[in-house]
Amino acid sequence: MTRSAYFPELPPPAKAPVFLQLAHAIAEDVRRGRLRPGERLPGSRALAERLGVHRNTVLASLQELEAQGWVRAEPARGVFVAVDLPRAPQVASPRATPSASGAPMGFTLPAPPPALPPEVSATGALWMSGGQPDLRILPLPELARAYRRALSSTRLLNYGDPRGEPRLRAALAQWLGDTRGLATTAEDLVVTRGSQQALALLAQVLLRPGDTVAVEAYGYPQGWAALRAAGATLLPVPVDAEGLDVAALEAMLDARSGHPPIKAVYLTPHHQYPTGAVLSPARREALLALAARHQLAVLEDDYDNEFHYRGRPLLPLASADRHGVVAYIGTLSKAFAPGLRLGFVRGPRPLLDRLADARRIADRQGDRVVEIAIAELLEDGTVVRHVRKSQQIYRVRRDVLLTELRALDPWLRVDPPPGGMALWCHVDPALSADTWARAALAEGVVVHAGSGYSFDGAPLPFLRLGFACLDEAELREAMRRLTRARPRP
Repeated sequence: MTRSAYFPELPPPAKAPVFLQLAHAIAEDVRRGRLRPGERLPGSRALAERLGVHRNTVLASLQELEAQGWVRAEPARGVFVAVDLPRAPQVASPRATPSASGAPMGFTLPAPPPALPPEVSATGALWMSGGQPDLRILPLPELARAYRRALSSTRLLNYGDPRGEPRLRAALAQWLGDTRGLATTAEDLVVTRGSQQALALLAQVLLRPGDTVAVEAYGYPQGWAALRAAGATLLPVPVDAEGLDVAALEAMLDARSGHPPIKAVYLTPHHQYPTGAVLSPARREALLALAARHQLAVLEDDYDNEFHYRGRPLLPLASADRHGVVAYIGTLSKAFAPGLRLGFVRGPRPLLDRLADARRIADRQGDRVVEIAIAELLEDGTVVRHVRKSQQIYRVRRDVLLTELRALDPWLRVDPPPGGMALWCHVDPALSADTWARAALAEGVVVHAGSGYSFDGAPLPFLRLGFACLDEAELREAMRRLTRARPRP
């Protein structure tokens, strides 16, 4: 090939700038061997005339190729294909093992924290694992319109307030006042990426390695993991039909008990996770008084406040907090969608200042576009209407599940809680809940055994059956599969 014979072929019109298209075409010709190392390229004027583009476009393309190492420019001589070409990425064969997979690590890691329960993978199964809203009933057109309007401003693509968008915090404050009796302003809130990040930030700010945190003996393993990640030692407190046993906690706080000093208590008082029990009014008063007396931080996780079906829901602990001991954790994961990753903390302002500092270090800020979109849906009532609709749908689904459960009596019994998105069902002692859950998975229905929620992982005679994310027909089919999976005593 003579030097004047080579001219690249531009691809059909594309969205990429022309100079980048030209650079890519020349690089591809080098990869394929159409251009050889050391070969001289035609001059920029000749390339421009032949391709019908401006000479500056060609010069920009050659500069890009030189920056990538494909060509070298020699003054007064021209532009040549580089002799030492960039190494093309290697595509591993299906049987190949990446070279780095077995490489030793040049530094040490501390001992890992206790492992979380493995994620269940069951394509096509019916999920009754609990706690999941039905995303099929989301007001997607309204969400899409709000998202588009938020994206119309490039301002939201810049850095923002680590506390969260002021507009969202103001909308959340109004919502909390209307629905949960919490006198709140925008300055009383920090928005987070879900309640999990809220708890992780609180643990980082409140705790030091070795501090002791009291937790519910049946509870949320991922919440425990966030506390342990901050170096906390966890102390389980019994749970019964009235929620956390506050008298047992008080005994643990006694200096004569032999327990280390307790810095905080983490609990789910509205619908205890996973049992659904509601912390009784007497215990609420006792807990707040105990926290004030011992200067305990009360981490109140109110993960599904919206879904209450019997009687008037009790107001959060934070609504009666006169001593500034409660850090209230809320989320829109259950009320709207978990994938949006929107949670928040309401608490004393010095605590929120520290949370904002920790957020700035770890995450800088949240997703401003999502925050403004949800603020709009809170302001125009879309969220409230969706929650009201969801509550009605989930109530019907709960009743369907309760009806279906009658066929499994006495092997599986439940005392329906006043709210929530799942039922905590007692398994007959003659059966193994863990065996039943494994057999159910083989039948194509996902349920969780009680051992997944016990502090020490010990077997518990319970299954947790979620009902919110399955419609009535799906619930009936799931129960047929669960019935087939029942182990024999």
